[in-house]
Amino acid sequence: MIFSWKTIGALSGALTAVAKAASDFPTIEVAGNKFFYSNNGSQFYIRGVAYQADTALTTNTSFVDPLADKTTCQRDIPYLRELNTNVIRVYALDADADHSDCMSLLQDAGIYVIADLSQPKLSISTTDPEWSEALYERYTSVIDVMQQYDNVLGFFAGNEVITNSSNTDAAPFVKAAIRDMKQYIKDRGYRTIPVGYSANDDSETRVASANYFACGDEDERADFYGINMYEWCGSSSFETSGYEDRTKEFSNLTIPVFFSEYGCNTVQPRKFTDIPTLFSDEMTDVWSGGIVYMYFEEDNNYGLVSAIDDTTVSTMTDFKYYSSEINNVSPTSATLGSASSTATELSCPTGFKYWNASDTLPPTPEETVCDCMTSSLSCVVSDDVDSDDYEELFGTVCGLVNCDGITANGKTGKYGAYSFCSSKDMLSFALNLYYLNQNKDSSACNFDGSASIQSATTASTCSSILSAAGTAGTGTVTGVSGSGSGSGSTASGSRGSSSGSSSGSSSTSSRSSSSSAAVRSYSSNSYYTILVSGLCAVGALVVLTM
Repeated sequence: MIFSWKTIGALSGALTAVAKAASDFPTIEVAGNKFFYSNNGSQFYIRGVAYQADTALTTNTSFVDPLADKTTCQRDIPYLRELNTNVIRVYALDADADHSDCMSLLQDAGIYVIADLSQPKLSISTTDPEWSEALYERYTSVIDVMQQYDNVLGFFAGNEVITNSSNTDAAPFVKAAIRDMKQYIKDRGYRTIPVGYSANDDSETRVASANYFACGDEDERADFYGINMYEWCGSSSFETSGYEDRTKEFSNLTIPVFFSEYGCNTVQPRKFTDIPTLFSDEMTDVWSGGIVYMYFEEDNNYGLVSAIDDTTVSTMTDFKYYSSEINNVSPTSATLGSASSTATELSCPTGFKYWNASDTLPPTPEETVCDCMTSSLSCVVSDDVDSDDYEELFGTVCGLVNCDGITANGKTGKYGAYSFCSSKDMLSFALNLYYLNQNKDSSACNFDGSASIQSATTASTCSSILSAAGTAGTGTVTGVSGSGSGSGSTASGSRGSSSGSSSGSSSTSSRSSSSSAAVRSYSSNSYYTILVSGLCAVGALVVLTM
């Protein structure tokens, strides 16, 4: 029997449906400003722990994927259960890794996962934000590998990207990521998995930030909002800690809000006296619980346990205090019906002194657009130019021509048609623009050997794209087929990888340990193995003649 890839895809999808139908583990859904269990409609409160080890604990200095090691998951889950944990937050995952063992163990323990989509070298930058092909590919690769697990509660599209009033213009890029990941999940036919944002607690921007991410139509707004909250230190109270003020400030949000990190450590030991208040009637109408920072002890002294080796941990002093408090919470539960009936659309923030973020979002990164643009160029950056030298070249050529076609401004809401392309592609566009302005004089495509001439080609499918973008790249391209750069293909690796501005770890919390990951890809042999294994699992036998 011979199967086409289309048939294989259909069978694979059927297998996924069978597997999901067989699962009786309830997913978590959003209705109004609360989370609910899908099976019985009872309210879900987050009793979470941040769970990611520091890179110093591994010989691979680039990342520690906390869900890729069955041994450490087996070691830690009993302690997480002792802490009454129902959610862990992981800050970075390796999309190439197998997470099935850990995810299964966590599910057996009744523990859900909220995963950040970024990693230190691929995150939306605070100081030089962009929503690029490379970031799109990174985000979708994590979704692809994690969506299969029913105990994935949601994804964070950014963590503390906006830190103060000087960088609120980064917000549209995060919100664009939320929009595109929600659409990607929908387009791929995955179950509806919420996508949100984790903010810092900046006094000048926190209210406007929450309103910004919660406002607008459903396709663009965040599904939930987290705030990293460290206001309650030592012995305090609802009134004096700031919790009362924060509760009033967030009471108008129409999406779930929770502490995406909490646990001030300026007073030691941490006795977590805020937990009874967080889960009391004073706060539960607005807040959906929180994620304590954090499981592993590191140099910042926030740990609940200290890892001895792969099979052994030692509990810290904070462990017993946290366990005592979190095991005694019993919050009032709302009903799904009442929450759904009160959901309304929030207006976007206006008139905030310290908020300068446009409601107009960056375009969805489209690989096709970048491919069409680069193939149409006559003058491009030479392949032997190191990406570290791009910044100087950008400075030179953009001082000679208008580079609006490759720039993005989150304050004004103006985005070049090619602003999401790789740095190499954007630099080539700028070099070619100068070359055209100089009437294609051969000396205009040199830049001390950094630029070179190529044969320009324009496929028939590219004509409408290039026309819409315009020669200067300042037009708007719409109606591109596909669903963004992640629609089944890798980013523009053949045309050079993205550089600098998305590689910083500025969107990673100063308290958080994050890890890097490569974009996942499968060969045809891998698909064969996956398909056959899946069919065998449901008792089917398929013979493929390749």
